Amino acid sequence: MFEGILLTIITAATPLLFAAIGELVTERSGVLNLGVEGMMAVGAVCGFAAAHLTGMPVVGILAAAVAGALMASLFAVVTLVFVANQVASGLALTLFGLGLSALIGDAFVGIPGLGLPKLDIPVLSDLPVAGSIIFGLDPLTYLAVFLTMAVSWFLFRSRAGLVLRAVGDNHVSAHSLGYNVIRVRFLAVIFGGACAGLGGGYLSLVYTPQWTQNMTSGRGWIALALVVFASWLPSRLAIGAVLFGAVSILQLHAQAFGIGIPSQFLSMLPYLTTVIVLVVISRDRTLMRVNTPACLGQSFVPDR
Repeated sequence: MFEGILLTIITAATPLLFAAIGELVTERSGVLNLGVEGMMAVGAVCGFAAAHLTGMPVVGILAAAVAGALMASLFAVVTLVFVANQVASGLALTLFGLGLSALIGDAFVGIPGLGLPKLDIPVLSDLPVAGSIIFGLDPLTYLAVFLTMAVSWFLFRSRAGLVLRAVGDNHVSAHSLGYNVIRVRFLAVIFGGACAGLGGGYLSLVYTPQWTQNMTSGRGWIALALVVFASWLPSRLAIGAVLFGAVSILQLHAQAFGIGIPSQFLSMLPYLTTVIVLVVISRDRTLMRVNTPACLGQSFVPDR
């Protein structure tokens, strides 16, 4: 039973990790994209539709990432080229994404999905407890873990990552040194969109292999909170994703066991936890100042 609960927690944490790691890179470049929920929704429906029409889950995964990247490109053009307000544009992207996903997905409601097969490594997958938890997961979970480690190395061990952090901390100085601030931010935003799309695709291809409207259920907003919870550090982000995933799953198990707490209260636990964590972290101003990109949310115009 413990093994089953742990597996469901990992499954619940994976879409959060995908969306949050992409948003972390975006915010490290100095761009605040609040459209994660919308990009996840479009990624979910496009991934499901592509997998259903082609009969190939791999095509669905690619379609989810591309759909998220295209949505992010729209946001990048509006905020980086036309210098629109990032907060307003992000909120508009969420509303647009939710509406667009409902429109695209109308023909796929009620259709069972293909699902994504789990890996089956000979001998290792048959080990007791650890076999299914470590070696018997779906490929996208391994990809989420790999992406988190790769982003950590990129940000703190590579020259390109140093440039990205410099752009996020002081875009004027980075521009004076000859770095193309707009290009760096454009690439970061697209990467964030592709990751959000993968998070959405995970929901419709693995978590619940089907399409229903609003199946993201606020996970995009939780991913945004996770970035703050992690203080913009990938290692803390992974821990936070598991914690939030655990809250989401444990409230389901509590309802299944018939614990005498109103189901409505248990359902709101993940969101209540998000609010409490944000309030607690925001009170530590030192922690907030250490890693917060100094130019987060500020538009950059080269001529100014």
